[in-house]
Amino acid sequence: MRYYFNIGTNLGDRHQNVGRAIAALCALGTRCRVSKPMESEPWGFDSANRFLNVGVALDLDLPPHEVLDCVHDIERRLGSAAHRHADGSYADRLVDIDIMAIDDPHGQPVDINTPTLTVPHPHLHDRDFFLLPYQQLKHLLD
Repeated sequence: MRYYFNIGTNLGDRHQNVGRAIAALCALGTRCRVSKPMESEPWGFDSANRFLNVGVALDLDLPPHEVLDCVHDIERRLGSAAHRHADGSYADRLVDIDIMAIDDPHGQPVDINTPTLTVPHPHLHDRDFFLLPYQQLKHLLD
């Protein structure tokens, strides 16, 4: 299956954070493609730190919930704490990796709606820092 990820960071050396996250993701599968990086304002909270975002497309032979576990493991290994405060509000973060979308082996979109995973990402089409890298990756792979 082809997975589309978004990596975001707004703390520390953002380019290094993104590079380390890309390397960790790409080590999981094959045919890794990366979008152009883009900067964005924090979404859902105030911060003086702008985000650096990049999209990654990757072919993986793992089921979605196992991929989600791998993503959480990568975030932890790279030193990223939870991206929400105890009250549920968003916080600055070293690395945040989201699964934006998944295509099945025939190129058809996969829909998942469980308590732990929703695909496509519920905000894929209304956040430019998701949508623009995703569209770029789809164009590269068509």
